[in-house]
Amino acid sequence: AAAGWGRWVATCNKNGGPSGRANLLPFRVGDLVGGYIGRDFARKLEPFDDAFVVSATDVRVSSGLRTVGERTKAVGRALEQLRDRGEISGWRDELYPVKASFGEDPCLLIERAAAPYFGLKAYGVHICAYVREEGSGKEKMWVARRSRTKQTSPGKLDHLVAGGQPYDLTPFANVVKECQEEAGIPEELAARAKAVGAVSYDYLVEEGDAAWGGATGLKRDVLFCYDLELPADFTPVNNDGEVEEFMLWPVSRVAEAVLTTDEFKMNCNLVLIDFLVRHGHITPENCEGYLSLVAGLRAGECS
Repeated sequence: AAAGWGRWVATCNKNGGPSGRANLLPFRVGDLVGGYIGRDFARKLEPFDDAFVVSATDVRVSSGLRTVGERTKAVGRALEQLRDRGEISGWRDELYPVKASFGEDPCLLIERAAAPYFGLKAYGVHICAYVREEGSGKEKMWVARRSRTKQTSPGKLDHLVAGGQPYDLTPFANVVKECQEEAGIPEELAARAKAVGAVSYDYLVEEGDAAWGGATGLKRDVLFCYDLELPADFTPVNNDGEVEEFMLWPVSRVAEAVLTTDEFKMNCNLVLIDFLVRHGHITPENCEGYLSLVAGLRAGECS
């Protein structure tokens, strides 16, 4: 079964390897390499010389912009013009930080929809919400079907709760917020969520890739994983219009969907495999290549 599980590690890390990275230009803010930009997109930044300095070897934020606020404002103006020309799709009005690792202060804030174009390291929270059957103790997992009007992965299966990580919230505060918005989970229940680790991947989004809503570039994502055991009598209610339906599935059915179909949104499969490993459903005995699978869940730079 490792080939079946492991295909998701391979799929989420489809990035062309070293040669794929060689076709991207480092995106620099001062001494920091904050991302990697495709050459076609770099050319589109050339006219905005108050914000960017584009050369054959890299793209830099103008050194005259000395503060986070100045950089954010100048880069934001440029990106809004690109949006208005149809060069950036799926605009969110949500800012993502540019930084080398999660614990650092941002040196620039960039519109979330532009993150893949700049190859930024981006973060999210994914919550595996489950219940235990009374008596048997068997686990069932809540599964959501994404609205068919979603910009990314419309109609795909998803976790009960997941979301991008804003720069101004802690991951746990984001979990509580997203639980309320996406599933109507009250704060006192959401607060039971347990941080259980992270998964990471590097994925090169190319033209026509429907999974990511029209953006192209390098997705360098780290997803904070949470387990949330819910009472058997809890029923989720969507509050933001982004979910078509909720379903309560035996974990064996979730596992089967991950193993044999592509019904789940691509990156959810890594989080679900991590859950199945931690809860003893995928074991060294039933999964050939178990250790390479476990290692592959953090194949992207997890920092």
